[in-house]
Amino acid sequence: MNLSTSKMLVATAVTGLLICTMSATALAAELSTGYGTVTASALKLRSEPSTSSASLTLLPKAATVVIEDDSVKGWYKVNYKGEVGYLSSEYVSFSAKGDVKLGNGIVTGDSVNIRSEADTKASRVTVLNKGDVVSIIGIDNGWYKISVDGKTGYIRSDYMDVTKKALSSRGPAAAAPAAASSKGAEIVSFAKQYLGVPYVYGGASPKGFDCSGFTMYIGKHFGVNLPHTATSQMLGGYGASIAKSALQPGDYVFFCDPNRSNGKAASHGGIYIGNNQFIHASSGGGSVKIDSLSKAYYAKYYVGARRIIK
Repeated sequence: MNLSTSKMLVATAVTGLLICTMSATALAAELSTGYGTVTASALKLRSEPSTSSASLTLLPKAATVVIEDDSVKGWYKVNYKGEVGYLSSEYVSFSAKGDVKLGNGIVTGDSVNIRSEADTKASRVTVLNKGDVVSIIGIDNGWYKISVDGKTGYIRSDYMDVTKKALSSRGPAAAAPAAASSKGAEIVSFAKQYLGVPYVYGGASPKGFDCSGFTMYIGKHFGVNLPHTATSQMLGGYGASIAKSALQPGDYVFFCDPNRSNGKAASHGGIYIGNNQFIHASSGGGSVKIDSLSKAYYAKYYVGARRIIK
């Protein structure tokens, strides 16, 4: 073998090694590194890795963040409940794995397999679709541990972003016949008896209702015991998820105003009565009243429906 040929082979081998290394680095960069816990009494989340950059928010001691990148010396690029910025690594304790509440995550891929363990070879728990929002309850070397439909599973972090969005009302929409059921008419008739009853925070009786207290009271009359929160009624597995186009009188409808939900999946609920209207205990209206789903506020914040009473 002549010297020229030898040099070419060495150059080819080195180039191949560099390409492999670069590919591995690029893949690793797509995965979250781990999570961090703030150790200072308060720590500024910066817009850039510099103490002179703008402060986005102030994180309290023991706040947990997703660490997306640690390539800048002295700084972590992090995601804190959907807000991306930089934290001084001096005041953050790093962990690659652990059970920790990291907020909500939104799926970024289509038909993503959720695994029983943090491994592509692990058994499939369920499948999530683009836009589904679930709770992140841990991290395991580049995989998010999530809670979905009462189950625990794992998803690669490059298929999910931490988000400020509220949890989804998941589950296949139940098919429904076009004609309203007699049970639905009965539910609506019973609910309308309480039109004008005053709104009372925490109320769950004809002396006064709040939104979930009203829907809980209606459910109890028809033999369904519901919890006293809109989120629990929507995500607690009661009845079946219903597409908006398939709503029937008696179905429960839910809304989520981020300014009032405190990160929960639903901030308000009511009962559909037909003709695009629903009955609910309205804090703004001060009583049990009827409103339209087409009203700007309710159209904007509508998040789902369930057929709870059958």
